[in-house]
Amino acid sequence: MNATSEAYFVLLGFSNWPHLEVVLFVVVLVFYLMTLTGNLFIIILSYLDSHLHTPMYFFLSNLSFLDLCYTTSFIPQLLVNLWGPGKTISYTGCMIQLYFVLALGCTECVLLMVMSYDRYAAVCRPLHYSILMHPRFCHLLAVASWVSGFTNSALHSFFTFWVPLCGHRQVDHFFCEVPALLRLSCIDTRANELTLMVTSSIFVLIPLILILSSYGAIARAVLRMQSTTGLQKVFGTCGAHLMVVSLFFIPVMCIYLQPPSGNSQDQGKFIALFYTVVTPSLNPLIYTLRNKDVRGAVKSLVG
Repeated sequence: MNATSEAYFVLLGFSNWPHLEVVLFVVVLVFYLMTLTGNLFIIILSYLDSHLHTPMYFFLSNLSFLDLCYTTSFIPQLLVNLWGPGKTISYTGCMIQLYFVLALGCTECVLLMVMSYDRYAAVCRPLHYSILMHPRFCHLLAVASWVSGFTNSALHSFFTFWVPLCGHRQVDHFFCEVPALLRLSCIDTRANELTLMVTSSIFVLIPLILILSSYGAIARAVLRMQSTTGLQKVFGTCGAHLMVVSLFFIPVMCIYLQPPSGNSQDQGKFIALFYTVVTPSLNPLIYTLRNKDVRGAVKSLVG
C-alpha cells in the first residue's frame, strides 16, 4: 500500500497521434473557455434577474455550476498533457480526479431527470405548478441529485482503487476513469465490471426512461394545445432540454453500458472527449440562443 500511494500513473491520452495533440490542445482550450464563459453567464444572470428566479432557472444554474466543476476536474490536466511531453498524474491526483469526474457525471444524469420533471409539471400540470415545484421541494431535489451522485462515486472509487494493479501504470485514456483503471488490474475484475454496469444502468437508464416518459406526456399535452404562442414556448424550452439530454446520454451509454473489454479504446477516447468537453460548452448556447426570457433579462440588465 505504501508503494502504491507513492506511485504515479501515465495518462497515455492521444499519444498514439502526436501530430493531433497540438490541434486537440487548441480545440479543448477553446471549448473549455466557452464552457467557463457560457455557464458563468447563466449563473450570474439567473442570480441578478428576479424574473429568472424560477424552478427552471434554479435547476439550470445547478447544471451550469455542475458543468463548470465537471470540466475543471480534468481539463486543466488534459491541457498540460497535450502541450508537454510529461503525461503523469500522481496516485492521489488520479483518485481525486476519478472521484469527482464520476460523481459529477452521475449527478448530471439525475439533475437532467429532475429538470424533465420540472418541464412536465409546467406543461401538464400548470395550475398546480407552484405547489408541485415549491422552492423548498426544488432545493430538496437538487440536494438529492448531488448526494446520490457523490455517494455512488464513493462506492466505485473505493472498489476501483482496492483492486491490485500490475507493474505498469499506463492508463490508456486522457483522464482517470473506472474502465481504463480496471484494465491495469492483475486479478479478475468481472465483479467490478458487473457492479459498474448495474450502477450505470441505475444512473443512466432509469433517468433516461423517466425523461422520455415525461416528454411523452408533454408531447400529448402539446398536441391538445390551441395557442400557437404556447406551442412555441413549449417547443423552445423542452426542445432545448431534450437536445442536451441526447448530447449527454447517448455517448455515456456507449461508454458505460457495455463491458470495458467490449470497447474499442481509441473510439472510446473520442466519444468521451465529446461528452466531457464539447457537450458542457454547448449547454449554455442551446438553452439561451432561442430563449426569450434570457434575452429579455440581458436587455434589462444592459439597459
